[in-house]
Amino acid sequence: MVRPLCRLFLLFISISSLGQENKKFTVKYITENIEIDGVLDESIWESAESANDFHQYFPSDSIQSLLPTDIKMLYTDDILYIGITVQTKSSDFIITSLQRDYRAGGTDNISLLFDTFNDGTNAFLFGINPYGVRREALVSNGGADISGFTTSWDVKWRGESKIYDGYYTSEISIPLSSFKFNEGETKWRFNSYKFDMHLNERSTWVHIPQNQIIINLAFMGDMYFEKPLGKSRTPLAIIPYVNTLSAKDFDTNENITDFNFGGDAKVAIGNGMNLDLTVNPDFSNVEVDNIVTNLTRFEVSLPERRQFFIDNNDLFGTFGNNRDGNPFFSRRIGLTKNKDDETIENGIIGGIRLSGKLNQDWRVGLLNIQTEEDLENEVPSNNNTVFALQKKMFSRSNLSFIFVNRETFKEYDFLDEIDRYNRVIGLDYNLASEDNTWVGKFYAHKSFAHDSGDEDGSAGTELMYNSRNLNFRLRGNYVGDDFRSDLGFVRRTDMLAARPFVEYVFWPKKGKLNSHGFRFSPNFLWRPTLDYKNTDYTMFSAWEAKFKNQVEFSVKMFNRYTFLTDTFDPTGAEGAIELPADQGYHYTSYQMEYISDRRKTFYYELKPEFGKFYNGNRLSMDGLLSFRFQPKVFLSLAFNYNKIELPNPYPSADLWLISPRVNITFNKSIFWSTLVQYSNQSDNLGFNSRLQWRFAPLSDLFIVYNDNYFVNTFSPKYRSINLKFTYWLNI
Repeated sequence: MVRPLCRLFLLFISISSLGQENKKFTVKYITENIEIDGVLDESIWESAESANDFHQYFPSDSIQSLLPTDIKMLYTDDILYIGITVQTKSSDFIITSLQRDYRAGGTDNISLLFDTFNDGTNAFLFGINPYGVRREALVSNGGADISGFTTSWDVKWRGESKIYDGYYTSEISIPLSSFKFNEGETKWRFNSYKFDMHLNERSTWVHIPQNQIIINLAFMGDMYFEKPLGKSRTPLAIIPYVNTLSAKDFDTNENITDFNFGGDAKVAIGNGMNLDLTVNPDFSNVEVDNIVTNLTRFEVSLPERRQFFIDNNDLFGTFGNNRDGNPFFSRRIGLTKNKDDETIENGIIGGIRLSGKLNQDWRVGLLNIQTEEDLENEVPSNNNTVFALQKKMFSRSNLSFIFVNRETFKEYDFLDEIDRYNRVIGLDYNLASEDNTWVGKFYAHKSFAHDSGDEDGSAGTELMYNSRNLNFRLRGNYVGDDFRSDLGFVRRTDMLAARPFVEYVFWPKKGKLNSHGFRFSPNFLWRPTLDYKNTDYTMFSAWEAKFKNQVEFSVKMFNRYTFLTDTFDPTGAEGAIELPADQGYHYTSYQMEYISDRRKTFYYELKPEFGKFYNGNRLSMDGLLSFRFQPKVFLSLAFNYNKIELPNPYPSADLWLISPRVNITFNKSIFWSTLVQYSNQSDNLGFNSRLQWRFAPLSDLFIVYNDNYFVNTFSPKYRSINLKFTYWLNI
């Protein structure tokens, strides 16, 4: 029995694609510089080869793009030049903002993907729209899903666009120092995708089937350099900041005045490695997190926004299962619990981060950060270390090792021995076949702490098959009752879960529907310490439809069972009688979702849900309304309403979360945004207003005003104004 299973596993991890395109072009070496003005009037462009003949990705993936796109590239010893010509039906483009790092969906733009190590795993993305607004991103994990798309990454480059009658041109210069690559390299993998809103078309240079995500790195062509590349001479970047704060805490009636300075440095080591240094970093709220309504018993994860943690983040942050057992979650650093179990900010003294490619097959990451002690809140000083090593296997798969250590080296009277240190070691195998038909993950982790117990392991397996019509996944994971990762994200321990799904998708040849399909996903959870009692399950069924006009509609049913082992109040009401423990609850709910056409000036999403909730009923409405006065003003209103009715003596509640936002981009350098967040569950009404002036590349002056109030009494909580100056200096 073992041998057939081993053969089947080897078949999965070594399967290769058939019939993929082999598109390629040559990048010509030049010695002259090109003026970046968006006008392709230099005669040297006429000698450049073209990447053209784009394929339609949406609404069909079986024809050529309706209008041509032409991409040309030239390079010197230091700079990659790109000239783009995009034919269009109309010059009345849809552009929602003039701010860098725009969201591509629903707007006219083109993006370029460069896989500089030819590994199908990681890539650099550069994008530009007809107004010359730029964005850059890192693509990791093979671009298998949107979680591997990181727009928080920043690097210096130039780009301008020029609009003509029936087409627009873009001219780009990217310093080769902005990339990482092997010395002497003659080939990179490349692809490009374009959004044309008037044609209602998305297209790609290398053909990608619609059942695959458009950023998938399995589908790329080749760009050959006429002359081998030299060293990747990334300059030393020093990024100092100065931050002044004036605030008042109305709870304590304390006036606060603070002045901070510090900064980051980025040092290149060889052609593939980055060394990031930070001293007294400033993680103040120039961009606030979105508040969420949480009706579960578990913590909610929020995305990382801090630049120091972004480069090569997939090396550290994608181990295990991001839902139940991720051993390293970088947002743990800089936040902690005080003696009253409240979440507070924990100052960072400094840190180093070494990450990148050792060679074609090996990647390495090392992170070490020291946090401050806070004796008043009984918070120790901790040293936080993460080491990761990754080995490429087969075409796009890899085997990865991680070691995580959180430790205090000083004796504290308030610190229990079990909390003095916590360590995790783990091994992950990430499967990605050459054409992304088979993807998966297999992992095993073990934690260490003083007298922590024997059930200190976490393991999981996932195998997914992607095809045009049939998709299915087999997934299961285990988290022991004693497993602990202080720097990780572990929603719950003492669990054994099975979460398979099967989906069948139809692609009509005629009519308004682009695709529709049925999905069934049963999720089961057992508790090993309760003799493997089945304490949770959800039977999820759905019909989902996507229309050719970009409208999406779905109908879903959730049949749930929850056995509470502890008392629980889903409303979060103060002093409420909680639902009793040692009792099971069966409840079924129904949900619909409608997403309108993003090309329209007025865009909206609505998601109502109704049905049973534990031993009562729940009616909810989740939505987003947005309106643009393009390209300078964007207005949106996000809202979430939950009406929970539980039988006496348990609490009922009307929970509101309302978040209006105003974004104004006066030009490509000055931006003003205001976000209001009202949540009666969190008892908070917050105002965040931010004026940003990008006075030089990646260098900013921020003025940020924050104001928070209690909801019921409308009395003030906390008020502050920040002035922050950041400058990016290349040496």
